Amino acid sequence: MRTPARYRASVDFLKNAGSDWKKLIDLVGPCLHDPKAAREPYEALVRAIAYQQLTAKAGDAIIGRLKSLYPERLFPTPGDIIDAEFDALRACGFSGTKIATIKAISEGALSGLVPTRKVAVKMDDEEVIERIVSIKGIGRWTVEMLLMYSLERMDILPVDDFGIREGYRALKSLSDAPKPKELRELGKAFAPHRTVASWYLWRVPRERGRPLEP
Repeated sequence: MRTPARYRASVDFLKNAGSDWKKLIDLVGPCLHDPKAAREPYEALVRAIAYQQLTAKAGDAIIGRLKSLYPERLFPTPGDIIDAEFDALRACGFSGTKIATIKAISEGALSGLVPTRKVAVKMDDEEVIERIVSIKGIGRWTVEMLLMYSLERMDILPVDDFGIREGYRALKSLSDAPKPKELRELGKAFAPHRTVASWYLWRVPRERGRPLEP
């Protein structure tokens, strides 16, 4: 399997960023980043909250139960979630905090605070982040997942993500992972290819002391 054409320039750039990056890319293989561009920001945000701090399997189960409440739809509308009873959403697996957040997202979608995809594609990254983090319960990481996986932005490095920081630590054989502010500065060296860099950092072998051997 080969790296899709749209990512080849980024992969080539990272391979030339240092021998450690080249070893990592040779070890992991082609970049298979798979954004879900058909999803509206509203749906992407609800999904991100469902998966937050959970395994993919647990998140899949929550979303599956949520969708089963509305079998006539591909995904519940903002109005559906606003009108949904707390207990029904709790039975899907959402915590009380997450229920409040997905209801706030739904209200934002109806008010226009959460932009449609048509509007969002015309906004720059920081504009999208600043606008959506104003919703209680939504942090920068959640919006960065939206940017990477729904809006297909190519220069996102979610420095608050533990996996990203730990991946960088292992890649560089550091004793401690860099703090978010430090990694944000270090990450500037990989612009405008930070989304692909993130994809590879999530896949660095995490065992301390394990060398990167292709």
